[in-house]
Amino acid sequence: MSQFEERANIKFTCNLEKSASETLSALQQVYGDTALKKSAAYDWFSQFKNGKETLEDDLIRCDRRMTIAELEQEVGITHGSSHAILSDDLKMRRVSAKFVPSHTALVVQQFLAEKSIPVITQPPYSPDLAPSDFWLFPTPKIGLKGTRFATTEDIKLNATVELRKIPKEAFHRSFQQWQDRWSKCVRAQGSYFEGD
Repeated sequence: MSQFEERANIKFTCNLEKSASETLSALQQVYGDTALKKSAAYDWFSQFKNGKETLEDDLIRCDRRMTIAELEQEVGITHGSSHAILSDDLKMRRVSAKFVPSHTALVVQQFLAEKSIPVITQPPYSPDLAPSDFWLFPTPKIGLKGTRFATTEDIKLNATVELRKIPKEAFHRSFQQWQDRWSKCVRAQGSYFEGD
């Protein structure tokens, strides 16, 4: 059972001008123990009553750095359910500590089609083709390695200092390396290869 399905049913009963308690009762009758909790059902009912159109949960879209553990606490569901909803229902994945919609997610596909944006088929995420992974993130780590920080602010401050030490020319070189890497991938036509 998908939470999208329950949300669609909540929206449906809301549009039929049923009450929140009638809606919850119907959900419990259909879904039994797996039905949304009362607070979640009432919250969705209120959102639809106030004009919300989509079935998507805005929680992750507001705070993309939210961890699955924080999501579990906020929504009151298990780790497995959180992961299933994010990956299966919302088609989201973790990239650089952020939840992002997959390029194959329906909402992304619809946006690209509406804006007539051409889509180039991409291989699955590859750290070899992401400048942030093959060059940027490892660079400040060298200067921070072995240092303990007392607060998150100390980490941010020191990481910023390290990033600002990187000369502009190094950024230019990294983009040349990136171009070289993806050119090599294109020449290999998606076949596996090792080394630079």
